[in-house]
Amino acid sequence: MSMRRPEIRKDYIQEKYVIIAPKRGKRPHDTPNMQDSPRKQMVPACIFCPENLQDVPSLYQKGNKDDWQIKVIANKYPAVSLDNPDAYGQQEVVIETPDHTLELEHLSIDQITDLLEAYSERTKEISKNSKIEYILIFKNDGGVAGASLQHAHSQIFATQFMPPHLFDKSQRQQAYKLQHGHCVYCDVIEKESKGPRLVYRDEYVIAFTPYASIFNYELWIMPLAHRDNITELTLAEKKSFARILKHTLVKIGQLDLPYNFYFHQIINDNDQHLYMKVVPRGSIWAGVEVGSGLIINPIDPDEAADFYRQGLN
Repeated sequence: MSMRRPEIRKDYIQEKYVIIAPKRGKRPHDTPNMQDSPRKQMVPACIFCPENLQDVPSLYQKGNKDDWQIKVIANKYPAVSLDNPDAYGQQEVVIETPDHTLELEHLSIDQITDLLEAYSERTKEISKNSKIEYILIFKNDGGVAGASLQHAHSQIFATQFMPPHLFDKSQRQQAYKLQHGHCVYCDVIEKESKGPRLVYRDEYVIAFTPYASIFNYELWIMPLAHRDNITELTLAEKKSFARILKHTLVKIGQLDLPYNFYFHQIINDNDQHLYMKVVPRGSIWAGVEVGSGLIINPIDPDEAADFYRQGLN
C-alpha cells in the first residue's frame, strides 16, 4: 500500500502548524490490548472513595449524602484559589463514580450524561463570580497524561487569567465571523461531515479527527448547534455527546494509551462554539517539536478516523 507524502497542515483558525508524516513501523494500536495489560494497578481504596469523603463538603452531588453517583469537591492542593490575589481562581475535583475499580469508559451513557450535567451545573455556579474570566474542564487519565490519583476523576480549573493563545483564538474567530458572516467551526462541521475524517454524526453532535491533528488519534466532539458553552447543551445533546465519548474512550483503551480530554470556556466571549478535544498521549515530542514548536504527527487523521469508526453501530 502506498504511503502519503508528509504534509504541513495549519489549524482551522490559529497560526498552529503540524507535519502529518505517516510512516511504516510500530503504531500505537500495535501495542497489547488494555484487557491484557491494564493501564493502572489497582489499590483497595483511596481518598476519593466514599468512606474517606464522609466529612468532605460537596460543591455538587448526584445522589444523596451516603449514596452518591457523582461528587464535586474542592481541590485540596489547588494551583489557584479565591484567597490568593496573585493566582486567583478555584480548582475542583469531579469524582466520576464511587466505585474505585471503574474507569469512565465503563460507565453507562446515562452516567456519563450525568457527568456532563455536573460540569454544566458547576460552570453555572462558578460563572456567577464576576472576577472569573476562564473555565477549563479537563481529565487526565494514566501516568504520562498527568493523573496523580487512580480513582476516576476529572477537574474544573477557573481563573481570572485568560491564556494568551485563547485570547488570540477568540479574536480570530470573531474576525472570521465579521468577514464570512458565520462561525468558523460551523463551517468546519459542514466540511468534516463530508470528508474522510468523520467518525460519528447524529442529529445532535459530530465527532471527527481534525485536519491538523497535533496528537496521535486526536478527536473532537462538537454539538451541531452553535452552543457557546456546556450550560447551553440540551439533555438530548448531552446524551449524544456521552454516547460518542464512551465509544471513543473504549477505543483509546484498545490502544493501551493514557489520554486527556478538555474544553475551554471563555466567560466574556458569548459566541464560542463549544467542543471537546480528546487527545491520546502516544506522541513523543523531541528535538523538532521542542526546538521549533512544529509538531510531527506520524498518524494520519484519516487513519485515526477509520480506527474510531470500527465498532460503531
